[in-house]
Amino acid sequence: MNLDNYIESQYRELQAKNLMSPEYLGLYSSIESKPLKEIFASLHSQYVNLFKSMNERLPTGSFTNRFWADPSRELISAIEMTMGLYRSLKGSKDAFEIDGYYLQLLTSCQSFLRKSGGSVLPENMEKVHLYYTVPIFTSALSQKVVRKNSEHNYALKLIGEGSYALIFKYRDEYYNKDFALKRAKKDLSEKELTRFKREFEQMQTLSSPYIPEVYTYDDTQPEYVMEYMDFSLDGYVQKTNNKLTQETRKSIAFQLLKAFSYLHSKGLIHRDISPKNVLLKQYDDVVVVKISDFGLVKIPNSTMTSENTEFKGYFNDPALATEGFDNYEIRHETYALTKLLFYVMTGRTNTSNISDSKLNDFVRKGLNPDKEKRYQNIDELIDAFRASGL
Repeated sequence: MNLDNYIESQYRELQAKNLMSPEYLGLYSSIESKPLKEIFASLHSQYVNLFKSMNERLPTGSFTNRFWADPSRELISAIEMTMGLYRSLKGSKDAFEIDGYYLQLLTSCQSFLRKSGGSVLPENMEKVHLYYTVPIFTSALSQKVVRKNSEHNYALKLIGEGSYALIFKYRDEYYNKDFALKRAKKDLSEKELTRFKREFEQMQTLSSPYIPEVYTYDDTQPEYVMEYMDFSLDGYVQKTNNKLTQETRKSIAFQLLKAFSYLHSKGLIHRDISPKNVLLKQYDDVVVVKISDFGLVKIPNSTMTSENTEFKGYFNDPALATEGFDNYEIRHETYALTKLLFYVMTGRTNTSNISDSKLNDFVRKGLNPDKEKRYQNIDELIDAFRASGL
């Protein structure tokens, strides 16, 4: 099914019946699709008007009363459109949720509403709560932000995907600032979910300009809010490689080295080094580097690094496939960092046939198959990069 066409057909159906209403549009400002936004506002208006009429016909105690035929048919039609949209859009970019109270109400109404002759309202039916300032529909891809005396829903835009999580962007109007939301995928194992939460907890303990800030964790999704960054290193280099100056490349390289020097000083080894896991913040006069994706970080005395851990990280030493990822150590980290620095300085991932002799010498040592001949720690790597004069 073409979902955009389906939404348009529902929009036109409401238009044809003269049921479009702008009264509640303000409640649906976070809905990205303009037709869907207007459909929600119009359905909301129908529900307010129809349930207001139903409230005037409520039976007393164990008696019953009848809801007229015309509004019964209109309410049936509104519920069918609502549930049809809900089922059809589930899992898509336009997926939405129905307020819990109203979802239960609409399901209940389907049991007694009739298309002809009017509908018998159940005995002891309670008065329906009418939502004048609260949305009935919210985007499934939205972030709820609760502050004192207020609640806001902001539209989420998918901007990235990893092995374990989806990354969304949203704009918080209170701060007039963009934030990122990292949401765990639905099919993660218990161990993977533990890693996901540990990533947040680990990042919270770190205080460095080279590590993104993280703010709040929600166990119910699970997901967490973090500082929004403008690019991944991968995306930035692909976009700007032909015009990147040597000065900018060196600035990024030295920031990377400082970032990993900080991590290693804390006894942490990242283990998942790649251009996709380096994030950049673009300011008017400088590009700032921050390291992300700490799901595989190796922590001293941690029980999370078990034997036969799956090989990860496409910049990692291929020897790990036989040595075992659980045996990852600092000289594997300097191997991956050497490849990362080469990528920064050239925009390339293929390290064969390096024409620049200084760069070639630097890379050959860092990628030496004999770990004893590699850079033995981050300080050696920094000294060698600085001495190379690149």
